[in-house]
Amino acid sequence: MNKIHPLATVHPGAKLGDNIEVGPYAYIDDNVEIGDGCHIYPHATILPYTRMGKDCNVFPGAVIGAVPQDLKFDGEITYVEIGDRVNIRECATINRGTKASGKGVTKVGNDTLIMSYVHVAHDCRVGNHCILVSYVGIAGETDVDDWAILGGSTVVHQFSRIGTHAMVGGGSKVNKDIPPYSLCGRDPICYAGVNIVGLRRRGFESDTIRMIKDIYDTIYYQGNNVSDGVSKVEAGFPDCPEKDEIVNFIRNSKRGIVRANDISEKGFIE
Repeated sequence: MNKIHPLATVHPGAKLGDNIEVGPYAYIDDNVEIGDGCHIYPHATILPYTRMGKDCNVFPGAVIGAVPQDLKFDGEITYVEIGDRVNIRECATINRGTKASGKGVTKVGNDTLIMSYVHVAHDCRVGNHCILVSYVGIAGETDVDDWAILGGSTVVHQFSRIGTHAMVGGGSKVNKDIPPYSLCGRDPICYAGVNIVGLRRRGFESDTIRMIKDIYDTIYYQGNNVSDGVSKVEAGFPDCPEKDEIVNFIRNSKRGIVRANDISEKGFIE
């Protein structure tokens, strides 16, 4: 049974699952689908062509499904797709996609936390188990892979990609791709080591973490350019999912990966 406050506005064309709670002055428009167990807090706004999974929370002031802030948008039907167990905190905004991108949908995966005042622009893809800390802004067609964390007030250039299990320090300006398992920060942004703490928390073995570090040492710190470093990794390291993830990410990077730092990474890996 749903609990819809009498001061909430829910369009009759909206499709609501079971056990949904909608607070006062919340607004749910036509062509919206909300899964079971969601809680839409007071003054939250969910606009047309939004699809939301189960057990999500949308906090006050958040706006989901507004038309994209993209001059190529011409009023076409595009979408926002939110996974299960997603928390969207106060005043966050997630815009619909555009047809011009070839995607037409903005996606947020399962178990992801979108903190207050975050902006997810048109046609972005945010993976599962991600954390976007307050005031993060990711520009159009940015990809954030599973388990990535973006520190507060980080801004990301359009078409960028953040690799799986990567962590970006707060206040960063991301204008290159962030490779998987890495810790990146400083100004200008650079590779600063392996995200050891995050990987340990997620159950990675010490030998695996050491191998990831050795791979990045080969790419960044042995006098190779990136392409030659990747070739040496392919030839010199045993096959495993982590190696494949790093190599494929770099090979497929359209913007190029961040450079190495200019000082020792000691302190980031110990």
